[in-house]
Amino acid sequence: MSSKAFEPAQLGPLTLTNRLVMAPMTRSRALGNEANELMAEYYRQRATAGLIISEGVSPSADGLGYARIPGLFTPEQANNWQRVTETVHHHGGHIFIQLMHAGRVFHPLNLPEGAEGVAPSAIAAKGQMWTDQQQMQDQPAPRALTTEEVAEVVQQYAQSAKLALEAGFDGVEVHGANGYLPEQFLNPNTNQRTDEYGGSVQNRARFVLDVTRAVAAEIGADRTGVRLSPGSNFNDMGAYPEMAETYAYLAAELQKIGVVYVHLVGSGNIPADVLDSIHAAYTGPVIYNGGYRDLARAEADLAGRADFISYGIAYIGNPDLVERLKAGQPLAESDQATYYAPGPNGFADGYTDYPTADGQPAGTFSPTYEA
Repeated sequence: MSSKAFEPAQLGPLTLTNRLVMAPMTRSRALGNEANELMAEYYRQRATAGLIISEGVSPSADGLGYARIPGLFTPEQANNWQRVTETVHHHGGHIFIQLMHAGRVFHPLNLPEGAEGVAPSAIAAKGQMWTDQQQMQDQPAPRALTTEEVAEVVQQYAQSAKLALEAGFDGVEVHGANGYLPEQFLNPNTNQRTDEYGGSVQNRARFVLDVTRAVAAEIGADRTGVRLSPGSNFNDMGAYPEMAETYAYLAAELQKIGVVYVHLVGSGNIPADVLDSIHAAYTGPVIYNGGYRDLARAEADLAGRADFISYGIAYIGNPDLVERLKAGQPLAESDQATYYAPGPNGFADGYTDYPTADGQPAGTFSPTYEA
């Protein structure tokens, strides 16, 4: 019996070898907020995915809210990312970069000198955040962006997208999900602005759409995807009455822009009316994401309304995930303690040292630095 998951598929100008996507996952291995050779090895090991979407990468210094996450806003950073893209391409893969501005999800100790936490409104996210200097710390209130500064941030995304293509990425995913800056504009619980970026559904969606249009104008809509997470409470994002209306409007506008895909986080938990409204308004490729651990559920969704399936945590411990699923082999578990931090033997622990299904090392790369 043939499997749709392993069939080649067209995505904009790209011909993907299968419909399985490696979801973006922060792994906190970017020392100095720079991509490095260890990260290149990590993505190389997983290059049999139809498409890799990178970990969240900030388009500006202000967006580097977490410890050890990468940026892409200087030529030097682009040069370092080129090592990653060349490695993935050499091994037959395709890779999009996910542009993620953390916004109010930050701590000053995680930001470079001169950077600051910014957001639509000066409303702190509840909870604490890890800092390498002082461990867990409360998240402070961000500074509210002025209207002029919002336009500057939009241009930061466009410039980062330009650098991404120069670095060899096949496209860009705008991270409009999980409580980061674009969703902070979408949600009235975090957006209390009175200018053209606040108030109505259309105004609150303006930032996401401005960013998407700016990126698409820079690199082409056929290389621009958008990630959304309707109904998610992650990063202190609460529900609101106009949610279905908000995402129906967004989907219709993304259809007009002609983005190459919409990537839905927690697709199985999105309220039915919201999911229906997205599919009704947006007819391009849709990637479903959310807790996939086997092939059966992926196949069922591919037979329904999904065009691609993205696997997250399953890819951490299974660099050969495509091969395991194709052969019906069991999946390995991953070590949660090393998701965002090095193990006792350094940053490769729980990152590039997971073996393939036959027990062989996925790679022989040895980092030149330790924790």
